[in-house]
Amino acid sequence: MGGLVGNNLLDRLAALDTCAVSDALDKLGLQGVLLGLQPLSNPRRMVGRVITVKLEEANGRPSTRHLGTLAVDSAQPGDVILVAHAGRPNVSGWGGILSQGAVKRGVAGVIVDGACRDVDESRELGLTLYARNAVPITARSRVIETAFNEPVLVGGDLTVSPGDLVIADGSGIVFLESARAEEIITTAEQIARRERAMAEAVLEGRPMVEVMGANYENLLNSPNK
Repeated sequence: MGGLVGNNLLDRLAALDTCAVSDALDKLGLQGVLLGLQPLSNPRRMVGRVITVKLEEANGRPSTRHLGTLAVDSAQPGDVILVAHAGRPNVSGWGGILSQGAVKRGVAGVIVDGACRDVDESRELGLTLYARNAVPITARSRVIETAFNEPVLVGGDLTVSPGDLVIADGSGIVFLESARAEEIITTAEQIARRERAMAEAVLEGRPMVEVMGANYENLLNSPNK
């Protein structure tokens, strides 16, 4: 999903937030929210197409290349690198030199389902970085990259594929399956419009019990407008 259509979807996604997109997933009966990660540097809204990296414990296996390097070299401006690190909190799955390369390539941000290190460096570089935690322990001889740009499992039960879209902000991280991205974004836009109308009603002084009454509780079940 590239070209003008893809860029248009990214522009539309950037105008939303994760809450509206999560609500759209609920309405459509889809998964996509990755739980438990926090912005460790440059916490700003981030959208992009996903490049995936899978890490596994080395268990004595040699590394054919340093983890994440091919993802950085292959990235296009605006891409987001997702590191499937199996939630490991005790060894880094991303570091400062990789962050330098990512910024040089114009990467929109990095998401690590596990620990990362060199957070101060990423912050100084202005790279948006989400992870489960920070740790100074190196990946060398501990974990290796075993797949690049293949479907990966993150958060224990969420499959993300290369080319899927992602949005991340202060409320969390949401992935959009590429084949359903336009449907999800359109649904999220409809939800966002209805919530803006409710916010305007609040500013007009209407009672909260009226604004957030039955219509709000049934927002995801009501017809699209």
